[in-house]
Amino acid sequence: MNPQMTALAKGELYDPFLALGYQKDTKGKHLIRAYLPSAETVLFDGKNAMTRVEGTDFFEVVLPISFKIGSHYQLKWQEKGSRKWAEAYSPYSFLPQVGEMDIHLFNEGKHHHAYRFMGSHLKTVDDIEGCLFVIWAPNVKRVSLVGDFNSWDGRRHPMRAAGGSGLWELFIPGLKHGEHYKYEILSQKDQLLLKTDPYARQMALRPETASRIVEDDTYEWKDKAWQKSRASFDWQHKPISIYEVHAGSWQRPAPDEFFNWDELGDRLIPYVKNMAYTHIELMPVSEHPLDQSWGYQVTGFYAPSARQGTPDQFRAFIERCHLENIGVIIDWVPAHFPKDSFALARFNGDALYEHADPRKGEHKEWGTLIFNYGRNEVKNFLLANALYWLEEFHIDGLRVDAVASMLYLDYDRDPGEWIPNKYGGRENLEAVEFLREMNQVVHQRVPGAVTMAEESTSWPMVSRPVELGGLGFTMKWNMGWMNDNLSYIKQDPIHRKYHHNKLTFSQMYAYSENFVLPLSHDEVVHGKYSLYDKMPGDHWQKLANQRLFYAWQYAHPGKKLMFMGGEISQPEEWNEMTQLNWHAASEGDRHGVNLLVADLNKLYRDCKPLHELDFSDKGFRWIDCNDSDQSVLSLLRYDQEGNHIVCVFNFTPIPRHDYRIGIPTASDYTEILNTDSSYYSGSDCGNSDTISYEEKPWMGFEQSISITLPPLAALFLKVKK
Repeated sequence: MNPQMTALAKGELYDPFLALGYQKDTKGKHLIRAYLPSAETVLFDGKNAMTRVEGTDFFEVVLPISFKIGSHYQLKWQEKGSRKWAEAYSPYSFLPQVGEMDIHLFNEGKHHHAYRFMGSHLKTVDDIEGCLFVIWAPNVKRVSLVGDFNSWDGRRHPMRAAGGSGLWELFIPGLKHGEHYKYEILSQKDQLLLKTDPYARQMALRPETASRIVEDDTYEWKDKAWQKSRASFDWQHKPISIYEVHAGSWQRPAPDEFFNWDELGDRLIPYVKNMAYTHIELMPVSEHPLDQSWGYQVTGFYAPSARQGTPDQFRAFIERCHLENIGVIIDWVPAHFPKDSFALARFNGDALYEHADPRKGEHKEWGTLIFNYGRNEVKNFLLANALYWLEEFHIDGLRVDAVASMLYLDYDRDPGEWIPNKYGGRENLEAVEFLREMNQVVHQRVPGAVTMAEESTSWPMVSRPVELGGLGFTMKWNMGWMNDNLSYIKQDPIHRKYHHNKLTFSQMYAYSENFVLPLSHDEVVHGKYSLYDKMPGDHWQKLANQRLFYAWQYAHPGKKLMFMGGEISQPEEWNEMTQLNWHAASEGDRHGVNLLVADLNKLYRDCKPLHELDFSDKGFRWIDCNDSDQSVLSLLRYDQEGNHIVCVFNFTPIPRHDYRIGIPTASDYTEILNTDSSYYSGSDCGNSDTISYEEKPWMGFEQSISITLPPLAALFLKVKK
């Protein structure tokens, strides 16, 4: 047995084509060699018996003169102790399948559709059906395909290295949709690693971790009208009201079961449409092993989680949303990945996707690893992944998780635990460049798609174009607004006058970015209480405060986001292991909150002054922001044509009669929203249908109106025509 055969039998041969497939014997005769450790008998092309190389599991046959060298051939074998025969074309008769341009672009970090050749793809080569596998694993001794098809034996299907690119490939005839597989990698340190495919488009349901072969996307989309209109989507001047959803706990068929995307769509889509939200934001849909991670510990970046079904079921869900004029945004997690040994961590035995130095490569608090954004192939993995969801699933936007942790080298680190950049600063220059490139690529290739940054610091120009020095995001979550306003609303009304500036401070920076006002999942877990339970007072006051607070969110400039459960006044904190408390939400006066949120969405959507100038100071003016003693705020919202809405808020439980405010026009007004209406389970305190103006200057206006302010309530008024 020659050295190559010995090395292959030990699982140590770098190039399996040196020992398998077409070879020459010592006399120069052409032969075929195969390695089948579990075979008793092997036939070449179904008829010629192959000879076992003595003392080995190699089988050889000298080719007949009539056989054309380079042709594909079949092997037929009988397993030891079995009467059954298996038959397949040999993978080692095929030429390399990956093109030089694909390899070049991938190594340059510029292959924006790398997922179209990386991973596993069913295809036909020379009229033979099978599956092509391509994986990036540089600086290793061997990579093999393992799965049920070869009894998970890494010696059976070692892969071919594509030069010095770090890519490995193998076309295996006969494999079909649904087969499970992994990669067996022998590291330079002789570690034998078993890894899932980073580019797998489907994975087995947890706790299993195998990758699955799936057919390439042949889904026949019916949302072309939506796609066409989205390409010219004027997001700056259109209403965006987002319902944030955790697909595994919105509703469940049973405590330990999940609805698939078809079943969830039957329930969620009509509900969202009835509630008049414009978008659904799904917490991470990518595969993850632990339910309690909410999806943020991603192990399958290209695979929709098997918990909710197949990739095509997810496509159908998105299509159904689009046909109902509902956009879909997904949480995208390029900031970190978990340490699970079967996934990306130390993929080739050393730091590959992550930084080798833990001062740059590890989030200690989260127990996760940080991507090496300076490595072309890693950057390519993430850039292609962003486009994958947008193009292959028609997703309308990405909410990018934990951007602040990406931007700063000293994020959550003590002195001495981080390395300054080349200029001595704390900015992660490689991550900044990656985010800018990602946003440019997304906006160029997917017109109308939006990117939203969860960014909690004062980093400048997050939502400004890259060419102007910004990061290029479409919008940024306004974490300051969320924190200040939740802190305010939790105060007992008797103390609120001392915290009045928490409501008004946001106008100091409201137009420095394109802001989304979030009431997110992070605010209703881990002992932070539900939104209902954050509110002070008895049950009636809690509900009134909640209705008031939501009206304040919808009146304030910025797009809107609410996490599921908030709109039904769920009394408990969110628990990812159970469905929302729909029973409690349907009881009595809690239902009024749900009715109000639906009406706020409809009003926000249909009333241009409430959304058209969300990102411009021309769309907002205080009437009076200084009445802290009575905890009252009044303001105007304008559209581009100068039409306006008057919004007044009473943050105390005291009704205020004959409360005067200035108005910009000599017109009568009428209520279009009163959160204290009995329809919303309020006390029904309010104003007559016509609120007559008076030629009485007030608050810098030439005319004014006198109104009744209901307790813990908001009024929206418009000119009566």
